Amino acid sequence: MNDEPLRKAVRRGLADEVADRVRDAVFDGRFPPGAPLREAELAASLGVSRGAVREGLARLQHEGLIRTGWHRPTTVVAATAADVEEVYRVRAALDRLATVTAMRRATPGRLDELDRLVDEMAAELAAGAGVPRLLALDMAFHDRIYAAAGNSRLTEAWQTLRSQVFLFQLQRVSLAGGQYRALVVDEHRELARLLRAGGGEEEHERLDRLAAEHVDTARRSLLALLAQPDGAQPGGADTDGTGGTDAGTGGAAAAAG
Repeated sequence: MNDEPLRKAVRRGLADEVADRVRDAVFDGRFPPGAPLREAELAASLGVSRGAVREGLARLQHEGLIRTGWHRPTTVVAATAADVEEVYRVRAALDRLATVTAMRRATPGRLDELDRLVDEMAAELAAGAGVPRLLALDMAFHDRIYAAAGNSRLTEAWQTLRSQVFLFQLQRVSLAGGQYRALVVDEHRELARLLRAGGGEEEHERLDRLAAEHVDTARRSLLALLAQPDGAQPGGADTDGTGGTDAGTGGAAAAAG
């Protein structure tokens, strides 16, 4: 775990600032799955009261990012098989609806945004970007699909799940990142291409099938990794852009998400 102190909180609404800073640190890989979050240490690092930290952590617990309990340490969630089944199956249903709706409703400007994000993924990958940066672009791509669908309630449903999806993707790719890096650009470029292709029945079915496979492959990949004897351990994260720990050790199960 990186011991560098977090940036001081700006006094906007301290609980919100704490939640934002800690969430960013989790998504950057600084607090990996299973890592403890100590109230006193966070308060000192952020320059806020322990009460503000407590409120901020409560927000993250509501998002599904952390677990806590009476006389139990507060930790970053480490996905269990049951967690994975629930989150990815709900995500698959939401993503399929968002994608086929976006095919009908997306404006040229929205489609251009998707192409730009894929190009940015490719550039960052070529420059050796680490997993957190690639995952941030991956999630931004899916955010744009939901925006293009133009259904506010669908977007709200996605937002309630988004933090857990990011965290579980980070855990999966940290355990086996090489295949994710190999596939992330091509998979998202194909999604963008099909969205731009238009709404014929054949294209509609192909896009629906690809959206479902995109999520289901990620689900099966993480379940397979968790089933390995050391699969639930957060060590060895590929966060530095090197491709990490999975060369020849099970990365073939991974896919972009």
